[in-house]
Amino acid sequence: MYFISEDERKFLVRKLLPQIRSRGVAEELRGWNWDKPPLSPIYGVKLGIYEVAGKYCSTNRDLYLRRVLAAPAPPNPMMIEGAVLHRTLCDFIVCAKRTIYNCGPNCLEALRLLHPPELSPLQADDMPGVDGIGLSDKVNILWRFEHQRLITRVEEILSRQIRLGTDALVALALPITVEQRLDGTFLGLSPHLSADAFNFAEPMIMDVKFGKPEKFHRLGTTGYAMVMESLYEYPVDIGCIVYGVFRDGALIIERDFHIIDDELRQWFIDERDEKMRIVEEEIDPGLAAVCPHTCPCRKACYPE
Repeated sequence: MYFISEDERKFLVRKLLPQIRSRGVAEELRGWNWDKPPLSPIYGVKLGIYEVAGKYCSTNRDLYLRRVLAAPAPPNPMMIEGAVLHRTLCDFIVCAKRTIYNCGPNCLEALRLLHPPELSPLQADDMPGVDGIGLSDKVNILWRFEHQRLITRVEEILSRQIRLGTDALVALALPITVEQRLDGTFLGLSPHLSADAFNFAEPMIMDVKFGKPEKFHRLGTTGYAMVMESLYEYPVDIGCIVYGVFRDGALIIERDFHIIDDELRQWFIDERDEKMRIVEEEIDPGLAAVCPHTCPCRKACYPE
């Protein structure tokens, strides 16, 4: 899901990158200016990116319940399924890299033998899938999709490059770091952040979702981009949210490429400041007008 097509690469290189170069980003909204307003945090609360970017509750009462009242918020089936599918993606990338490092350029046969991990009995038996498709089936579909694309990429690279070294092959075939660990302290965020993936070939933050697209999902890529800027002091201007849907035994993918512009950066900072205030001053923002039945905090709002 992290491998972009040639058409998508052209869109990125010929349209988005020239746009951000001509438009630019306000200097005060670059992550490396974390020690100055508006980026310097007002409160001492440390938030996760998911806490700042998540807007499933319109009043942010879910944050108040978790962080102030320590109310239980057990994961719903969609969250559990998403965690298993994310784990499958990470396992595939890591297994593929390990195989190439072990076998070198003569790795194709070993790569073809890679198989998806078996689910635990609890996951396999008790998780039929939130949309009627079994979770184990989704894991196999996802693994097969990634597996086929990787074999094709490695075959193409080896056909074009002579005397290619092992490390160079990994960098060309899998220019992805999964679960990139980041310290968000400079921006008032958790010191233990984990981005889904960072693509070093086309420097951009990538995030995978298996649910319905939402506008606020872009806040997540924005937050991670600003944290990377605060740590490494180079610009990260492009985000990509990858949406996966399982349909008729296949994985359907849509990618939301977007510029991490001034509007998104300011939106992220505004959300961070407001949510910090809720936690720091223990402000109950009240019930949402509409509460989704999938909300993990719903029982705390409606005990009956």
